[in-house]
Amino acid sequence: MTRPLSNDLRGRVVAAVAAGESCRSVAERFGVAVSSVVKWSQRYRATGSVRRPRWAGIANGFWSRIAPSSWSGSTRPRT
Repeated sequence: MTRPLSNDLRGRVVAAVAAGESCRSVAERFGVAVSSVVKWSQRYRATGSVRRPRWAGIANGFWSRIAPSSWSGSTRPRT
């Protein structure tokens, strides 16, 4: 697995898209995937930051991995 790209690069990519350049041309210019450009731009529009949330990947699907689906509502831990 490769290392995450720097927040500086993400910020420059998002700034280029915000300036009106297409995601495809920005991806080619900075040498990143088009999907990354789209994802970073969406995250910036939604949160105002290009940083990935620190809890990403930890909380997503936590209960689905540890709690059997056959638990009744009375025995399942409260969330």
